[in-house]
Amino acid sequence: MENKITENFDKIQYDLSQNIKLENSFSQDNIQLIAGVDLAYWEEDEKTIAVCCICVVDFLTKAIIETKFLKDEIKVPYIPGYLSFRELPLIINTFKTLSFDPEIVMFDGNGYLHPRNMGIATHASFHLNKPTIGIAKSYLKIGAVDFVMPSDKEGAFTDIVINGTIYGRVLRTHKHVKPIFISCGNWIDIDTVTDITLALINNESRLPIPVRQADLETKKMRKRFVKYEK
Repeated sequence: MENKITENFDKIQYDLSQNIKLENSFSQDNIQLIAGVDLAYWEEDEKTIAVCCICVVDFLTKAIIETKFLKDEIKVPYIPGYLSFRELPLIINTFKTLSFDPEIVMFDGNGYLHPRNMGIATHASFHLNKPTIGIAKSYLKIGAVDFVMPSDKEGAFTDIVINGTIYGRVLRTHKHVKPIFISCGNWIDIDTVTDITLALINNESRLPIPVRQADLETKKMRKRFVKYEK
């Protein structure tokens, strides 16, 4: 059964991947709002439940403009490499609740840095019709390709190159702190991804503010919901 599901998922990913563009579809001077997206899961009455949180941040002031969340049952099983099919329905529905319209969306997960170049950030771009960025806390190894650790200084990076193409970048956002793994989602280039990510780093975390805030909110909401259910 799983093979049949993944065959269908493979076809969808392949078809969408033909339309990925690793170039900017916008002017960096016009960026005002950037959203961060994350999900948290738990089990409830033998069902998998998740809460999606989206935080919209002012790119210039770094202020949090809006935070929205939505809870729902997750019906697609976890299959490595196909996370987007599991998470996208809830993400899309949560986006519908936003009052503000961000120009760019950051995801706690990968984008082009994926075996089929279709991580959650890339896949979501086609449904949200927005440039997207993948921000991962750990490296999802692709084939036999390892990453090279960047030097220990803020802003240092090394590229993850597979078959002659830059899939992603290992970026050090703070000295003496573990790097993060960034990648284009869609309609953006890797240098702009790097610039935007670094511009949204503060002293509180190695993660950019929108993703960090979304991560904190999902943990807070999961704790609230699980406590309430008990």
